[in-house]
Amino acid sequence: MNFLSTMVLALAMSTDAFAAAVGKGTALRNPRLSEALRTGIIFGVIEAVTPLIGWALGSIAAEFVADWDHWIAFALLLVLGALMIRTGLRADEPEATPAIRHSFWLLAATGFATSIDAMAVGVSLAFIDNNILITAAAIGLATFLMVTLGVMIGRLIGNVAGKWAEILGGLALIGVGTVILYEHLTM
Repeated sequence: MNFLSTMVLALAMSTDAFAAAVGKGTALRNPRLSEALRTGIIFGVIEAVTPLIGWALGSIAAEFVADWDHWIAFALLLVLGALMIRTGLRADEPEATPAIRHSFWLLAATGFATSIDAMAVGVSLAFIDNNILITAAAIGLATFLMVTLGVMIGRLIGNVAGKWAEILGGLALIGVGTVILYEHLTM
């Protein structure tokens, strides 16, 4: 996987966390930078670890599916992208009472829920030529930045931008999957 694909993948993986962060920022009363950084760190670490777990699981299976691994990567990314688009198109109801700060466990649970797709991407990355440590670090860093930004601007832009970010992230995942398939079939 080349540098551009890694960056697009990292941004795509961070968009669902960004959408959640916008919602968290909207739900908070005047979020401070320290709260945004705390949220970004929690989400970023979780989002960096889950593709490593997925990659380890996928590596175990890689030798059994080597002949059609590119199709697996494409299918996983296509399904994940479609699910992100569907999630972005659904309407969410805003929380009733603004909070001052979210608990660690609530943030960790939300971070894990938004990183399931990163674990599945990690599985698909086990089937292609890729440095998983660099990719996981890029995903974690992009998530940290996007979540921190999302919390801080959540009150300003509301849930609509978060939904569009989710849709764009889904389209980016489908694009990365298509590039992986194209590169493999044309080599």
